[in-house]
Amino acid sequence: MPEATAPFRADHVGSLLRADSVKAARHRFYDEKSIGAEELAEIEDEAIRDVIRMQEEAGLPVVTDGEMRRSFWHYDFMGGLSGFELEERDEGVQFAGVKLRPIFPTIRDKLDFPDDHPMLEHFKFVAANTKVQPKISIPGPSCCHFRTAPSDILPEEYKDPEALFADLAKTYAKAVKAFYEAGCRYLQMDDIFFAYLCDPKHRADKAALGQDPDWLIGKYAWMMHEAIKDRPADMKIGMHMCRGNFKSTHAAEGAYDLAADAIFNQTGVDIYFMEYDDERSGGLEPLRLLPKGSKRVMPGFITTKRGELETVDALRRRFDEVAKVADLDQFGIAPQCGFSSTEEGNAITPDDQRRKLDLVVETAEKIWGGVAA
Repeated sequence: MPEATAPFRADHVGSLLRADSVKAARHRFYDEKSIGAEELAEIEDEAIRDVIRMQEEAGLPVVTDGEMRRSFWHYDFMGGLSGFELEERDEGVQFAGVKLRPIFPTIRDKLDFPDDHPMLEHFKFVAANTKVQPKISIPGPSCCHFRTAPSDILPEEYKDPEALFADLAKTYAKAVKAFYEAGCRYLQMDDIFFAYLCDPKHRADKAALGQDPDWLIGKYAWMMHEAIKDRPADMKIGMHMCRGNFKSTHAAEGAYDLAADAIFNQTGVDIYFMEYDDERSGGLEPLRLLPKGSKRVMPGFITTKRGELETVDALRRRFDEVAKVADLDQFGIAPQCGFSSTEEGNAITPDDQRRKLDLVVETAEKIWGGVAA
């Protein structure tokens, strides 16, 4: 076991820019079909060892595989669940000025977490190749509902949303147990749709489907709570929230106010990664609802969408504002989102990415005296 365990003062959301070698190998495997799965895995393995070393050299107390083996932050995991299928269609999800590749999750059968889900092995590889704490990020249970159109939920029993949410909670509870048995003591779930449901446009879209957005916020919190409530005491659960991240664009905006109580007081989560890099995230007032105790918030004052580097002084000023509404001892720092939520990556360079991670560590050391305090 690593000496330091979560929660930390310095952390990051999970995804990293894909190595050129991985991009080329995935093209040869998926498009040209000129290499086999074993060769692709070998190339991914080497790239993951490299990004683990990069994270360790930056001084981070926790590392991920950068999601090097994934195309999407969410769909790869969802496609590995029993009952889910990913279908390619004509038109993708709209982001600001760009559309996502047209992959659509479809629920065709009863949901379950299979014993051979590939991301269990993905985690084990990271754990075997690092001296610090390994972490894996997976999409949270809300993603399986929010990102699946009602017309793509085919089992008759799941026409009742309560039945669907109950099975999603059971599926994720099984996933939590499986990751723990694989050695995972720090599991992060990206449950970004709490933030989406604070956006007037997305709220209107759900209302048009006959779904009360405030009811959804409550049910999404319930699913997360049910999924993680029986985890062992030495397993920490993180939750990331943002408003979309595809080629440095976004898909939602709006402050956390409408969901803050559910986020902090109904999910049972230990560590919160909260996007806060521009005005789309609103003010810091929702942080008042963070209960006193051991929960930790990692506000994303450092953006992954642009290469320009923030300064420690500017970040200190942001935390001075945080201290006016909450206990600074319950905070750390992380970038606002991943650097490559899809394999295309954001409009930044590997050097930009490294400088951002260096800044996370430097800021934690300046404010709290260390990365694992």
